[in-house]
Amino acid sequence: MGSEGDAPAAIRKPRVLCLHGFRTSGEIMKTQVVGKWPESVTSGLDLFFADAPFPCQGKSDVEGIFDPPYYEWFQFNKEFNEYKNFDECLVYIEDLIVKHGPFDGLMGFSQGAILSAALPGLQKKGVALTKVPKIKFIMIIGGAKFQSPAVAEPAYSDPIDCPSLHFIGENDFLKTHGLALIGSCVDPVVVHHPKGHTVPRLVGKGEKQVLDFIDKIQKMVTTAEQD
Repeated sequence: MGSEGDAPAAIRKPRVLCLHGFRTSGEIMKTQVVGKWPESVTSGLDLFFADAPFPCQGKSDVEGIFDPPYYEWFQFNKEFNEYKNFDECLVYIEDLIVKHGPFDGLMGFSQGAILSAALPGLQKKGVALTKVPKIKFIMIIGGAKFQSPAVAEPAYSDPIDCPSLHFIGENDFLKTHGLALIGSCVDPVVVHHPKGHTVPRLVGKGEKQVLDFIDKIQKMVTTAEQD
């Protein structure tokens, strides 16, 4: 406990591990986020954009828009409703955190958002990220739940109890799944936008919601260090 005359502790920027979308890259997500969001938002976070472990195994939807290389976090086998290389992906993310962290929270888009939203539950159940600090918050852009019971059961059997920020696009093909994910969260903030499956620009009410969320997590990580 500090004395009455102590200066207030400097607010610390939360460190955020950013997980990009399917068949894109960390550099592409950096362009999507830092290139679109106002400095008032991005200056409040310490963002680290990582590449997924596996080279793109098919055509990327961003080909012709963003330059390669493109990566993917894992693959999905529709015939068997299972994920390929998923365990390897979890180990890779833990190694990323050990090497480049610690990180306070996660931000994900699309495939990276689905992964980010599942990791707090998988960590709580001891399935993933057992060697690194607890995830304190998640920021989910165009997210959804895993459908395979092998992943869904440990990921969502308990409510996701860390603060969460969700971006829901009115024309996003994952909108219904993104809303279902919000139902599993204890403390969600939901930013609605008129676009599709994309990282939206932030204006008006949406920008204020994000700034308020950042203010909340800044105070949370700063207070945690003082305790």
